[in-house]
Amino acid sequence: MTTHYHLIIETPDGNLGKIMHFLNGSYTTYINLKRKRSGHLFQGRYKAILVDKDSYLLELSRYLYLNPVRAKMVEKPEEYVHSSYGSYISDRKEEIVTRDLILGMLTGAGKNRGERYKVFVESVLGEELKSPMELVYGGMMLGGEGFIREVLSRLENEHMEGVEVSHRKTLRAIVGVDEIISALCEHYEVGLEEVSANKRSEARKAGVYLLKKYTGATNAEIGELFGGISYSAVAKIFQNFSRLMADDKELRGRIKNLLGHISTFKG
Repeated sequence: MTTHYHLIIETPDGNLGKIMHFLNGSYTTYINLKRKRSGHLFQGRYKAILVDKDSYLLELSRYLYLNPVRAKMVEKPEEYVHSSYGSYISDRKEEIVTRDLILGMLTGAGKNRGERYKVFVESVLGEELKSPMELVYGGMMLGGEGFIREVLSRLENEHMEGVEVSHRKTLRAIVGVDEIISALCEHYEVGLEEVSANKRSEARKAGVYLLKKYTGATNAEIGELFGGISYSAVAKIFQNFSRLMADDKELRGRIKNLLGHISTFKG
């Protein structure tokens, strides 16, 4: 597009960061040499969205190929030269374009897959097509509830801190603070005031750990909930409890049981 570009990429090796660094860096170097300029070309980091291919990939591909039409740059998607759409609807092959996954999702007979895909994409020309991007969860996941839960269950804390996750805080906010507090008090059979008052209790430490890991609450907000713990103390409690979780199998079991009371972690 005029100010940005879209790619649908499958990354079996989980190396998207390296791919985008190479791609943007190489193109920036090319433009700088060609235009006799220097400095950055792109503003900010790329935005990555994990897509549930079974439910959304086909629709997402159509939406992206129709972008130039909606922007009134062309009348039909095949007229836009900066696109791999031509490879999908013809026998033209491009080295970096793999068509089988998306074309394999089409049903029907009597036409080849390229022709069926053309009909699928262009059947909505002139219509107000709802953007799949409006359904993105946490800034970076497009999929149904089951898909989102499965992905979140795989995100260990060290992955959440990795450079591949640009929306760590949003992703952590998968449950509400009230849900965590309610499950905590139910599990340890105490009230919040009692939890806050007992500085050495497992319940208090577990509460700090869970709120910091699974909600969007700040250290200051977590500290306030537990009787005015300082920002640095919240961070220290979280770090210490994380180490205990790694070493103590029984503790991990108790926390897993606690999380089982929260709907987001069931199923």
